[in-house]
Amino acid sequence: MFGSTFVNLTDIINGLALGIVQGISEWLPISSKTQIMITSIYILHLTFNQAYALGLFLEIGTVLAAIVYFRREVFGILKALVLRGSAYDYMMLKYVVIITVLTGLVGVPLYLTVADSIKGIGIGLPMIVLGLILIGDAVLIHISRLRYAPRKKLSELRTWELVLIGVVQGIAALPGISRSGVTVSAMLLLGLNPEDSFRLSFISLIPAAIGASIVPVLFTKHLFHSLVTNVSAGTMFTSVVVAMLISLVLIDVLLRFARSKHIALLTTTLGILAVVSGILSLITGFG
Repeated sequence: MFGSTFVNLTDIINGLALGIVQGISEWLPISSKTQIMITSIYILHLTFNQAYALGLFLEIGTVLAAIVYFRREVFGILKALVLRGSAYDYMMLKYVVIITVLTGLVGVPLYLTVADSIKGIGIGLPMIVLGLILIGDAVLIHISRLRYAPRKKLSELRTWELVLIGVVQGIAALPGISRSGVTVSAMLLLGLNPEDSFRLSFISLIPAAIGASIVPVLFTKHLFHSLVTNVSAGTMFTSVVVAMLISLVLIDVLLRFARSKHIALLTTTLGILAVVSGILSLITGFG
């Protein structure tokens, strides 16, 4: 099925590189799809279309990490599906369903629009704007803590706010848009406390990433077939495993920061990373 069934050192090295990039960039505001596209174009010599499909496929690794890390929440949501969950489980089920439906309604058409027509990577300006929003979020968090202003709890999110989060996550199907960056930013701007913003963003990734991995197979089979004939099984397997392991570490680190007094510093740092990423993309011609 894949380009080669024989695993060699080059396959493993390529898989390590892709897995590290995916595992880190999925959780930071630097667009994992775009970083995977850039990396795979250079080391695997894929076309833009193939690289975009690869970026979606490699989300298997990060979604596995999210399922393992948030296994209690996932199990609770599954219990709610069979009417045996707690009030928190039913709340999370409602949130995930609303966000996922809107993500699909927005994201799938966007993917089908760009999958065959993408010729380059337009990440510069979107990433700069996202970075500035994150820095603004950090200022708001700092001010709210100075004034001891309470921030909204997860249970206080309204339906229209969940719809907005789902739409924003769907827009992240476009290359250059960071899913975690835009969803966390949206929730912080809605007044949700930092820890719940990161937690809900990461949990919402699970159904979104599963869908993102399936869509290329269902709707653009020619791209998926082209991808698997040009990338070895060893590279794909290694990259998924490495992305999962790195993701587990990074999720824990980010959530620890989110519940600490250093969250404003973390958000500022993520914003600066996004701005620098956008500027570099413009300078190098990938924007």
